[in-house]
Amino acid sequence: MQFLYINVIYLMLLPSIILMILIIKKKNSFEKYFSQEVLEKLSVSSDYFSNKARNITLFIALLFMIIALARPVTNEKVHDTKQQLNAIVIAIDVSKSMMANDIYPNRLEFAKKKLLSLLEQSKNNALGVILFAKSSFILSPITQDFTSLKILIENLDTGINFDNGTNIYSTLETTNKLLKNYKSKNLILLSDGADKKEFNEEIEFANKNNINIYVIATATKKGSAIKLKDGNYLVDKNGNIVTVGLNENIKSLSMETKGGYINYSLDSNDITQILNEINSKSQKHEFKEERFKTYTELFIYPLAIGLIFLLIAFSSLPSFKFKNKKNILSIFTILTFFNVNQLQASVFDFKIIEEANSAYKTENYKNAIKKYSSLEQKEQTKYNLANSLYKDKQYKEAIKKYKEIQSDDKDFNFKKSHNLGNSYVNTGNLEKAKTSYEEALKLKNDKQTKENLELVKKELEKRKKQQEKQKKQKQDSNKKKDSEKKDSKNKKKESNKEKKSDKKNEKKEESKKEDIKKKQDKKDSKKEKSFNQNEISDLEEEKWLKQLENQKTNSLLKKMETQKKENDILNPW
Repeated sequence: MQFLYINVIYLMLLPSIILMILIIKKKNSFEKYFSQEVLEKLSVSSDYFSNKARNITLFIALLFMIIALARPVTNEKVHDTKQQLNAIVIAIDVSKSMMANDIYPNRLEFAKKKLLSLLEQSKNNALGVILFAKSSFILSPITQDFTSLKILIENLDTGINFDNGTNIYSTLETTNKLLKNYKSKNLILLSDGADKKEFNEEIEFANKNNINIYVIATATKKGSAIKLKDGNYLVDKNGNIVTVGLNENIKSLSMETKGGYINYSLDSNDITQILNEINSKSQKHEFKEERFKTYTELFIYPLAIGLIFLLIAFSSLPSFKFKNKKNILSIFTILTFFNVNQLQASVFDFKIIEEANSAYKTENYKNAIKKYSSLEQKEQTKYNLANSLYKDKQYKEAIKKYKEIQSDDKDFNFKKSHNLGNSYVNTGNLEKAKTSYEEALKLKNDKQTKENLELVKKELEKRKKQQEKQKKQKQDSNKKKDSEKKDSKNKKKESNKEKKSDKKNEKKEESKKEDIKKKQDKKDSKKEKSFNQNEISDLEEEKWLKQLENQKTNSLLKKMETQKKENDILNPW
């Protein structure tokens, strides 16, 4: 066993010992101002623990807690974490040609996104990053701290003016320096291929130093113009706009160095294929991380012992003096029946009380009622019997027993009144329950009793409201009956009036009909003259409608005929 923080013991043990000595030897300052008789009345006596014994217990608790703070341990073991990884250098072309926008938004921004995608997929790799144009720049050495590397890449200013030109040879030299301690040397180039036709020197250097070059072509064959910062396009000496496309000659650089070549893809397939190729071919390098130790912690044991001593020191343990047999018997009875409502009984009823208590505990309330009823009916026995009746849902019998109890003990009377209120609630007599709860609260301010009283009051208010509602409903129904009788009388009167008015209206309508017939006869005579002309126009209308029906064509069918020639059209959309 050893202590991880041994200095805690040295720093805290000596001050603790001095403190405890001072506490033990120091006289009580109250003795200067009060007499011994007054001090005995003011202080709480403890026959079990003297002040000296309590202080020693506190000191022991403090010692164990100091030991726990020193963190004792055992079974120390040292572990080395080893990881097999491939080391890869990624080089990004930052020459002006990478500002061409044939790939959105431009080639350089696209290459940055590819590099971030490569970071996400390189779980079993260690990476370094180079920026190259005419010269090479190390952005990051070989590392597994991808979080920091990601921040560097995201904050890389692509608007920096690097030297004109593309020097891949310089990039290979820098890669060789970064990977000099690694068995497998892998380089991934994110470039448009520059403008060089032959890469003989680069191939020779790569093969000599065992560098495998993988190229991701980040350009299109068609190419595009290079947009500068000021918004103008790059021009040559003659003032012509420069258009730069993919230099496919760079393919030979990768194929002749045991590497690989792939055109860019909008998804991450190009990255996945290259990483799979590198991981399958390359010999992994062993990376060593920091050592760490493991222990079996033991501080919990002295801490637990210290807490136990602390609880003992702060507790008040009474001493019992057994002067006679009567005291022994009363203590034995209390300990035996501690959980059952403080039963009191004579020695002869001891077995019956025990049986009653066990029946009450096991919820055999009928048997408990039987046993309590056979005992001498003292106040405590009546209370226990009433409780058993209440539990057995014999609420009316329980109420009778609670009412029989008479005692001068306030706490006992409070319990009786509270339980009596509960019994009245179960019988539905809320008024008496209310008075019982109020009596209980006069004896003791109890939270549960208050809550029960509030619930009873709310229920009584609801009942009053319901009664008032019922009265109103009866009054409304009586009013409706009276109004219905009046309405029926009024309807009879109105019906008689309507009959009389109907007869008058019939006579008026007959006279009107005769006038209408006379007028209609005059109109018919006029219509006969123009009959032939109207008949011809109706026939022409029917003929015209038939012609329209025959001439109907479907415009969608005509469009579909043109779409059938889709073999001649590459992109109909």
